Amino acid sequence: MALLELKNVGKSFISGGERTRVLTGIDLSVDEGEFVAIVGFTGSGKTTLVNLISGLLFPDSGEVLIKGSPVTGPGPDRGVIFQNYSLLPWLTVYQNVKLAVDEVLSGWDRKEKDAHIRKYIDMVNLTPALEKRPAELSGGMRQRVSVARALAMDPEILLMDEPLSALDALTRGTLQKEIVSIWSRNRKTALLITNDVDESIIMADRIIPLTPGPNATLGPEFKVNIERPRNTDDLNNNSAYKKLRNEVLEYLIEVGSTRLQEDGEEYTLPDLKPVMPGRITFRRKKSSEKVKYF
Repeated sequence: MALLELKNVGKSFISGGERTRVLTGIDLSVDEGEFVAIVGFTGSGKTTLVNLISGLLFPDSGEVLIKGSPVTGPGPDRGVIFQNYSLLPWLTVYQNVKLAVDEVLSGWDRKEKDAHIRKYIDMVNLTPALEKRPAELSGGMRQRVSVARALAMDPEILLMDEPLSALDALTRGTLQKEIVSIWSRNRKTALLITNDVDESIIMADRIIPLTPGPNATLGPEFKVNIERPRNTDDLNNNSAYKKLRNEVLEYLIEVGSTRLQEDGEEYTLPDLKPVMPGRITFRRKKSSEKVKYF
């Protein structure tokens, strides 16, 4: 049995008296210890998908299952790393992580909790910043606190909702390696939401595109058969990486352009912008502006 399953999941929202179908017919199965990346356009419903799995939202149709049981709300079996860090500004690094540990591991004594908290803070290389508050940290350091907090809860599934998209390219690349390194130690089941194709190849075992919304659904999966650890510099000369990257990009461009034509708008490809050499990110863009390739 898969650890995480979504069966024919659909979700709608009502705004101004009109119902918009965001997700439809979502079928997904993730095995224990697997690292899966969902990649797609901005506005396609990726965050909605994470919220359904985390239990912050509930589907209008279909079901979300953890070990065969329906998700009925948030739980300690799912740790979430958000894009915006979600740290309490008046608490230190230690205290932000402790808050989650106190909630999930309430039966532990003070000494056990302290060792556990320090272990995960050290794991993300933040021991020197133990007593600093979020305002005293860089964006990359704040996100490391978020990673430490999620991992310290010892969840069965780690959900990451575009956790690195707000960071500069250098910090983003460093944290990609750190998250994968941490994941490799305990092989927690991981689901990454991203709009960066290269990021998904570097980090995941499987890549599954999410088509543009509304009525977004999952496309065909692409398996990443590239040996770990994956170094960005090495991948640039890897023929398997180039082939996979082109396949994913071509699929996203095709479904993106088809959706825009179906909407009756002028043909426009997704906005492809390099964050750093060899990296491309996706943003869905509705305009008559021509796309430039770099």
